[in-house]
Amino acid sequence: MNARATARPYADPYLAGVGLGLVLLASFVLAGRGLGASGAFATAAATSVNAVAPSAVAGNPYFADHLAAGGPLRDWLVVEILGVIVGGFLSASLAGRLALRVERGAHTSLRERLGAAMAGGVLMGGGAVLARGCTSGQALTGGALLSVGAWLFIGTAFAAAYLVAFVTRRSWT
Repeated sequence: MNARATARPYADPYLAGVGLGLVLLASFVLAGRGLGASGAFATAAATSVNAVAPSAVAGNPYFADHLAAGGPLRDWLVVEILGVIVGGFLSASLAGRLALRVERGAHTSLRERLGAAMAGGVLMGGGAVLARGCTSGQALTGGALLSVGAWLFIGTAFAAAYLVAFVTRRSWT
């Protein structure tokens, strides 16, 4: 029996959206900060570089700003990402969706799918550095703070997603 036959349906998107909003509110109340992901990766990179070349971190304002005093586990975003990993694993396990597989269309090879995923990840990571925040930080936290830039980003991100989905739709059929 495959994983899809025993998997439970996905959560209702409206209910999940309300839940995410409550998590965002709780993060403001309990941690004094919003949600995001790119800062955790920047902290991990700064910590790694500092371990092998501390002078490189001292001479680089980007790394210096992201070096967590007391280690990376003292950074709220690192703890948040660890929680996302553990929560995602538990959610997939409880829903019967825990499997090692690459989802792709019938006309897309494994190499093409992984290449597209890698290219998308690199573009998103580079964009997060240029925008000084990732998709979740810009849309969720910036949107909740009514930042004009965040709302422009949200609209642009949705427009780009629809365009890319239209262009790549044949890969999924």
